[in-house]
Amino acid sequence: MTATVLQKTIFLRATPETVWEYLTEPERLAEWFHKPEHALTAGQSLEMFGTTSGDLLIWGQVIAARRPEYLEYSFTVKPMGDAVSVVKWTLEPVAGGTRLLLLHEGLPQTADAFGLILALDKGWDDHFGTLRTALHETVDA
Repeated sequence: MTATVLQKTIFLRATPETVWEYLTEPERLAEWFHKPEHALTAGQSLEMFGTTSGDLLIWGQVIAARRPEYLEYSFTVKPMGDAVSVVKWTLEPVAGGTRLLLLHEGLPQTADAFGLILALDKGWDDHFGTLRTALHETVDA
């Protein structure tokens, strides 16, 4: 069976340094994703909370954080049970902004888990739309 990987690429009108802040800083993450209690740095635990509910939604460990080019962390949500996946972010400077690549690997591969895969796939799309809005509203055109 082929590994289940979600892969997404978006282009953002912001420098890699600015995009990095939106991937690692609590206040910036809260604008488009979920809010951790502390900045994401290598070796630290990862806990992200709902911005309105305050509930723990995502947990794991920050594996690598090489500013402003690469961030990797383990990723678990309640519907995954004991399964642990890995989220990898790669930031590349391009003319006019940043190319942001997401790889979400190690997802469950059973037919029963397909609904979770669909939910995560849609969730990343929705969050990317919010990230674009947050970044582009703060960056001069």
